[in-house]
Amino acid sequence: MYRILQLDKAGNPTAWLTQRQAITLAASDRIIANLGQSEMVFRGGYNHTLGKRSEIIVGSILLTRQRVDKKRYSINFEPPLTNRALFARDGYVCMYCGESFSENQLTRDHVIPVSQGGPDTWSNCVTACAKCNHSKGNRTPEGWGRLLLAVPFKPNWSEFLYLKNHRKIIADQQQFLQVRFPENSRLLL
Repeated sequence: MYRILQLDKAGNPTAWLTQRQAITLAASDRIIANLGQSEMVFRGGYNHTLGKRSEIIVGSILLTRQRVDKKRYSINFEPPLTNRALFARDGYVCMYCGESFSENQLTRDHVIPVSQGGPDTWSNCVTACAKCNHSKGNRTPEGWGRLLLAVPFKPNWSEFLYLKNHRKIIADQQQFLQVRFPENSRLLL
């Protein structure tokens, strides 16, 4: 089942919600509007007095009463680096040999090794297959005699949300997020 995209009260995407979390927001009147083209209807018990069954309708994108976190949208904000999002950013392709792999066959490689002062950040990490990562060892790509196939980049918050849920995202959610990608985003290719 797909997740629901949560927006803060300014309309900025903030998180992916489970159905249970979305229902809780709806039941506690913390949703301003159901957005998106897809809706889910959740039915509860019957009210004997009214003779009606309770029902909550939740859209695929929810504008909520959540406060605005301006830090998330600043140019300096760095989303959390996870292997799942990193591998998705690089298209599940080893950035050294260019071959595609499944997620469990990939590793995180530090372009400038940590032992040489390289940080564990989006702009210093790439996806590598186990063979290439082992072969590269404790060297830079130049020291190993290879070039990177793509320059690592730090995603903005909308790109990060897309990467976190890219396999379960539905069309209206994808369109909503892509409008907020930088014009030159590799994720738009």
